[in-house]
Amino acid sequence: MADNLSREQLIYMAKISEQTERYEDMLGYMKRVVVMDQELSIEDRNLLSVAYKNTVGSRRTSWRALSQIEQKEESKGSKHLALLKEYKKKIESELNHFCKDILDLLDAHLVKKATTAESKVFYLKMKGDYYRYIAEYATGDEHKKVADGAHQAYNAAQETANELKTTHPIRLGLALNFSVFHYEVMSDPSKACNLAKQAFDDAIADIEHIEEDQYKDATTIMQLIRDNLTLWTTEMQDEDEEGGAK
Repeated sequence: MADNLSREQLIYMAKISEQTERYEDMLGYMKRVVVMDQELSIEDRNLLSVAYKNTVGSRRTSWRALSQIEQKEESKGSKHLALLKEYKKKIESELNHFCKDILDLLDAHLVKKATTAESKVFYLKMKGDYYRYIAEYATGDEHKKVADGAHQAYNAAQETANELKTTHPIRLGLALNFSVFHYEVMSDPSKACNLAKQAFDDAIADIEHIEEDQYKDATTIMQLIRDNLTLWTTEMQDEDEEGGAK
């Protein structure tokens, strides 16, 4: 990557990297934009999000697949378990690198530079998300530390999100991810359901006042919240029935 690119050129190259699915290059360009310490536009912000989401997302998918293979091999008493565990550690170390990279950028540059409620919620939600991704594979003290980090970031985002409309896609996206955090990381399905239901009900009540340009994003996220609610409440009912059976 050339060292003397202007901000405009960096943004251009980030878009080219996205079109060619070179997400780590995209991330490198956007990182250089962030450290220039100018507030990001909505488009810049989305480029940054896409770069990290895809770079980290592919590794999260690999880690999950590897965990399933490991379980199967463990049940068979495979002689290759040590190799699998070593490979899984390699992926975890890559995940750590990229997640901590964006968390550092958020703390050092992005959250403090945010001037609107919308951008502040976007960055705090992002902070919660990347702590949550580390919590998916971290264990022991590290798990508690990153779970606490996610919880604090999501809580701070939620406080500011009250300034946004109930149908705003960023507010809805926060509710979706914060509820997933309660369900998957904190193993608290009732809290997850309450948070998701509140967000969904509030948005439904205001659906007539939804901004036209936000309609598609908002209704897509609402559907995801609803799908999770259906799944989680069914699982909770099944557990209650099992617990009550003699």
